[in-house]
Amino acid sequence: MLKGNQTWIFETKPVIISSAAVGGPFEAKGALSEDFDLLHDDVWLGEDSVEKAEKKLLEEACEAAINKANMKKEEVQFFISGDLMNQIISSSFAARTLGIPFLGVFGACSSAMEGLALASLLVDSKSAKYVVAGASSHNIAAEKQFRYPTEYGAQKPPTAQWTVTGAGAGLVAQKGDGPRVTSATIGKIVDMGISDPYNMGSAMAPAAVDTIEAHFRDLNIEPSHYDLIATGDLGKIGHKIATDLLAKHNVNMSSTVFTDCGMLIYKEDQPVMAGASGCGCSATVTYGHLLNKMKKGELKRILVIATGALLSPLSYQQKESIPCIAHAVSIEM
Repeated sequence: MLKGNQTWIFETKPVIISSAAVGGPFEAKGALSEDFDLLHDDVWLGEDSVEKAEKKLLEEACEAAINKANMKKEEVQFFISGDLMNQIISSSFAARTLGIPFLGVFGACSSAMEGLALASLLVDSKSAKYVVAGASSHNIAAEKQFRYPTEYGAQKPPTAQWTVTGAGAGLVAQKGDGPRVTSATIGKIVDMGISDPYNMGSAMAPAAVDTIEAHFRDLNIEPSHYDLIATGDLGKIGHKIATDLLAKHNVNMSSTVFTDCGMLIYKEDQPVMAGASGCGCSATVTYGHLLNKMKKGELKRILVIATGALLSPLSYQQKESIPCIAHAVSIEM
């Protein structure tokens, strides 16, 4: 059911009956390592390219989520996924392996919640009984495509963020035990004219604020409705900008409630500049850490707002600014 201009209310409250997070060696040293189902000690995952390694991460996350539900791939109607690679090859090639009917999405780093929103819509409308939603990213693959290959050793400014090597997936069902998806607010493109690919947090923060405000407005609720509100990958700089913008618009968020996945996943002593980013950032933190906390009873209601910078190598070369978007999904235990 549509509420307001851009929010879906899921009347049947689809259930995330299982979820999984897979990461690389840098994530294994991070603050949330215990919330991963599988951590690799080799960034290549035994593959001959980092792109193939990312595909494997996504396959493993999806297979783990399905296995944890004691199900077979053949029982799942749809697989919805997105990533950062050109033509979302990590997702489409993983779909080739999984053999599940596939819907590819591209929302850059917002793809994790875009996929979960669409999966919940399919289940809520009874267009599917089971849908797997996933997203992935790989640090080296993303650097090679969007900035400079890691082996160049290019120096990065303090505003830069560290792309997560990881994948997360959730299995959404009509019935079962687990956290329930109650609503989703689909974001609009917000472009403040920023064109620096090393300053994603600043570019994406206004889009996050726009979606957060739309969510509260459409549902007529206050921030206090949630135990935790987490943006996807704004990092320290973007999170500060978002907090200031919300306060300027009279939306005051408690620092104990309002956080960012890109600020949670790594430890303070890891060299990640302003924090984490990548499709795998909000995907692994949500499908691992946050859902685990809900299952333990530590959180009852959360709102995850995954943010995406919709640039491409081509648009950057043509000196375009960076259009940004954010999608919000509310989950209740």
